Amino acid sequence: MSSRLIGVGVGPGDPELVTVKGVNALRAADVVVVPVMDTLERGRAEATVLHYVGAEKIVRVVFALNERSDRARREAAWDAAGARVAELLGAHSVVAFATIGDPNVYSTFTYLAHTVGELLPSVVVETVPGITAMQDLAARSGAVLTEGTEPLTLVPVTAGAAVLKEALNGPGTVVAYKFGRQAREVAEALRESGRIGDAVWGSALGLDDESIRPADELDGAALPYLSTLIAPAPRDGGRGGKL
Repeated sequence: MSSRLIGVGVGPGDPELVTVKGVNALRAADVVVVPVMDTLERGRAEATVLHYVGAEKIVRVVFALNERSDRARREAAWDAAGARVAELLGAHSVVAFATIGDPNVYSTFTYLAHTVGELLPSVVVETVPGITAMQDLAARSGAVLTEGTEPLTLVPVTAGAAVLKEALNGPGTVVAYKFGRQAREVAEALRESGRIGDAVWGSALGLDDESIRPADELDGAALPYLSTLIAPAPRDGGRGGKL
């Protein structure tokens, strides 16, 4: 039988937000791979997984998680990670990969699955969806993501503030991921578009150092890399005004 590689979304950090299906997949796997930048660190994915499986089942694999400028280094890290997971699949029938959020939304799992697929064409790749940071922030802050016919735009600010500005000039809700290092540019874009009043940002959701604040408190200081912003769509039509 072919080995299986399962990408399991474990949510934004709160262990209570891992789905029942996700927990079952983690427990049923022979080993659970967690991505780290250094083998000596415990990342957010591992901290979440440890609530459901023992440490002896976890394997840390190094990824260049924040590397954007040095493509060669990033590619080398992906190749090494893929080779390590392929090795694990050679020894085990089911390997789970725990990823923060959802495995199909800006996840390292996408690149891992591609690399492993080239090394082991017979491997079966599956995913288990996870709760995203924007869903968790909406729940914790009371921000409504969409109503009626409103569109929803998700923007990684690592693509540049111009992409965010374009989205903010549209009609729907805008969610920005990974904007901590460009907090000043994000605040400027919100003010220029007139969208800062209802916007909210959060980081470390569900963890001890959780921070959820109105966006108009952004002062330009750098924020944690994994910060999330919600700028709700303009709503002035009353209940059901967008239906």
